[in-house]
Amino acid sequence: MDLKPTENYAEQIKRLRARMGLTQVNLAERLGVSFATVNRWENEKSQPSPLSWSRLLEIAGESGMAEQVTEPESLLYSDTPPRIDFEAKPDLVRSLVEGERLSFGHLANPAFGTEIASIDPLPHQRIAVYDHMLEQPRLRFLLADDAGAGKTIMTGLYIREMLSRRLLKRVLIIPPAGLIGNWQNELHALFSLSFNIVSGSDARSGNPFVGPQSDRVIISIDTLAGEKVFSRLNADEVEPYELVVFDEAHKLACDRSATFQVRKTGRYKLAEALAGAQNGEPEWSLPWHAHHLLLLTATPHMGKDYPYYALWRLLEPEALSTQEAFDHFPLEQRHHYFIRRTKEEMVRLDGLPLYPKRFSDTLGYALSQGEVSEQKLYDETTEYLRYVYNQSKILNQSAARLAMGVFQRRLASSTYALLRSFERRIGKLEKIIDDVQSGVLTIDQLLKLQRNIPDNDVFESKSADEESSDNGVEENEIAEEALLQGVIASSLGALISEKEDVLKLRDLADKVHRSGTESKFDKLREILTEEKYVHEKLIIFTEHRDTLEFLVRRLSGMGYTGQIAQIHGGMHFTERQEQIERFRLPTTEGGARFMVCTDAAAEGVNLQFCWIMINYDVPWNPARLEQRMGRIHRYGQQHDPVIILNLVAPATREGRVLKTLLDKLEKIRKQLKSDKVFDSIGRLFSEVSIKTYMERVASGDDPEQIAGELDGKLTKEQVKAFREQEKRLYGDGGDVKRELPRLRESVEHEMYFRLMPGYVRKFVASTAPVVGMEIEGDLGGLFNLMPAAKGAIDPLLDAIETYPPAQAQKFSIRKPDDRQSCIWMHPGEPVFERFREIVRQKLGGDALRGAVFVDPTVDKPYLFHLARLTVIRKADPEIADLAREETVECRLVGLKQTESAEISPCPVEHLLLLRGGQGLPPQAQRLAVDAQRQSDQARAYLTERVCRTLA
Repeated sequence: MDLKPTENYAEQIKRLRARMGLTQVNLAERLGVSFATVNRWENEKSQPSPLSWSRLLEIAGESGMAEQVTEPESLLYSDTPPRIDFEAKPDLVRSLVEGERLSFGHLANPAFGTEIASIDPLPHQRIAVYDHMLEQPRLRFLLADDAGAGKTIMTGLYIREMLSRRLLKRVLIIPPAGLIGNWQNELHALFSLSFNIVSGSDARSGNPFVGPQSDRVIISIDTLAGEKVFSRLNADEVEPYELVVFDEAHKLACDRSATFQVRKTGRYKLAEALAGAQNGEPEWSLPWHAHHLLLLTATPHMGKDYPYYALWRLLEPEALSTQEAFDHFPLEQRHHYFIRRTKEEMVRLDGLPLYPKRFSDTLGYALSQGEVSEQKLYDETTEYLRYVYNQSKILNQSAARLAMGVFQRRLASSTYALLRSFERRIGKLEKIIDDVQSGVLTIDQLLKLQRNIPDNDVFESKSADEESSDNGVEENEIAEEALLQGVIASSLGALISEKEDVLKLRDLADKVHRSGTESKFDKLREILTEEKYVHEKLIIFTEHRDTLEFLVRRLSGMGYTGQIAQIHGGMHFTERQEQIERFRLPTTEGGARFMVCTDAAAEGVNLQFCWIMINYDVPWNPARLEQRMGRIHRYGQQHDPVIILNLVAPATREGRVLKTLLDKLEKIRKQLKSDKVFDSIGRLFSEVSIKTYMERVASGDDPEQIAGELDGKLTKEQVKAFREQEKRLYGDGGDVKRELPRLRESVEHEMYFRLMPGYVRKFVASTAPVVGMEIEGDLGGLFNLMPAAKGAIDPLLDAIETYPPAQAQKFSIRKPDDRQSCIWMHPGEPVFERFREIVRQKLGGDALRGAVFVDPTVDKPYLFHLARLTVIRKADPEIADLAREETVECRLVGLKQTESAEISPCPVEHLLLLRGGQGLPPQAQRLAVDAQRQSDQARAYLTERVCRTLA
């Protein structure tokens, strides 16, 4: 079918959809707009924006229809500038220029990013972004501040400033799977930056790294390291990403053995490819690499030197090609690539500490006694575990041993969680027995299958942020389901015998559960009803979703229905955000008092409005314990101290080990008079496996002996040694307090250069009527933009619809206290930028004609030129790092030109000081006639004098 250029856009879109077999919903998803937007286009209620039309053209190209789809005339720009006759209206020219000036806000206020972000940047954040990162034309940087320092905020502020400077277009952020939603939410909420989350399925249906929607992407590291998704980056049509950010960069694992054999994970090989580090493996090569690389981690050195060097190698692959080269890399030079500040070094602008103290307490509870009791269930389950643990060691069957680890954890969690695992175990055993009895499976085949069960204990091998979910199921649940197939039986009789044993345990667990007795929950109830906590919000962590469900039921039974929020790994991140907002809301306004969560909330979820955390289950993985604390012990926490309460049954074998661990940590904290021990938990246990101790006590080893061993391995001297090692590795990071006087002065000066909200309000007020819009409401408060002419508001709708409906009808020029209440219009924000583009389309042609202004300070006429200047370094194919063009500088430049052809720089805001004139005065006639030639001279001046100094 042939589409003619004269046909309207609505018909062209309908034909495109029909050719590709797309519904309006499908096309909307491809374009990144709402279904309602496509519907309006096809019903001629509005027109696509230039960005949407360019995306439509790309889709048409994919279907072979590129030449059959033409852009509506109203969207076309003229390549031929109008003749300079100075007949444009001065106020309109000034309005257009002001819009351009606002979009280059950093030229007026070097810290303009702080004006247009919903943040209150802290001293250490200002130092990192403005003194270190933005100063580098090629950013290769390891940002290694302690957890909770706001590395997401620093990254967002850097991106916002670089976008404002037009030095950045394509950004790729690569966090662990559990943090992708948090990254997207914070960048949008704090910086009005829209990022597209890419999943593995996106790579199956197309190339998610091509087109406008791919310019700002967030993708989990394990997804991108997959063969299919990584291959999409290799496509010829993929534009290079200028900035690549790796969050939790210490997980880019690379180590060297005692025989000097280097072992690289797929994650590290991915980082090598994006950083431009040669690894000699074609399947991990790219035809491009990122110009800017930012590595984020709170633990750059995990106790081993080579993995630490391997991170540095990513920053400068050529200069640091060997560990020896890194060892000789001067400390003063390292400061160009690296910054690390501990929590103790981070302070507010007034010098006060940033973080409150932490208080941790371990609360014991006793198991119920009797024939049907928790003690009976514990004893009989432990006997079962001991038998299987010991047999699995003899038979070298790791799957069965790991299966017992599932029961051991759940035994300590809740009776209900243990009961559910017994039920699942019985189902697995019944299936195996049926297969053996029916001849589907021989015993030899069973033994072979046992060896193929993945040796995957997610709780041990992964921290919370690395866990992913699949179709509403947490990764640890998927792993547990597989592990519960692990058996030690080598005959049908043994399988049937084990099934009978587990049936008895299941029945006992069911009786205990039905009795309503749960000593651990009774201890929790005591805490909740304590006078000092009774009106406070509390976070309750468990490792298992079964226990989470049990806790929600029991809390509801206590009368707290409607006061309970919950987060688990089966939730989509948008649903998690809704639960967080429920918890954030004051209880007097219908908010939740309790947040019950699995470790899905242990990373990437910021809950500093709550100050009490209860570990209903104490994790055996120290990194998970550290991550949980970080949810409330972070910037923004107003309560001092933060309280961490751990529930443990000290009379049990596992409880004895955990109590020793927790008590020792608190003892070291008191001895050192510092919370630093809580930030060193991962390091303290880098050579100690709590899980191994737990297996030993379950196997029958003396828990007192094991507790003694554990106590001896945790000392205050270790924590001190870590401190000294960090000083040697990282140098003195305590520059924050020294810089406070200078920072205070800078903040004070910034007040005089602010563009928000006054200049933006004036711009919107003066230009809205020009583009056919009316302002309904108060520009000093909340307002709405309404069409004064038919269809005038339509070009804004795409941008407006990126916000929730509740925000879409309310705008504010002032920074709102609640970002969810309205659309905050400011430079860089989608609605404002679209509005500015509409003004530019409307007034651009007139502005190029020129206008007359009156300058009362001079007696001779002159020309004022405003130019947008971009300096581009040409590509040099001979040098890898220079193989592609690079934008060196982009800025607005004002020039003053006299009749005698003298040209000098002039502030961009110069027009604000002038008043509009009416017609050309006689003394300016000769200058006006010669304006075109003068303009050419000004252009030559820009090229020869200005551009060359910036190049």
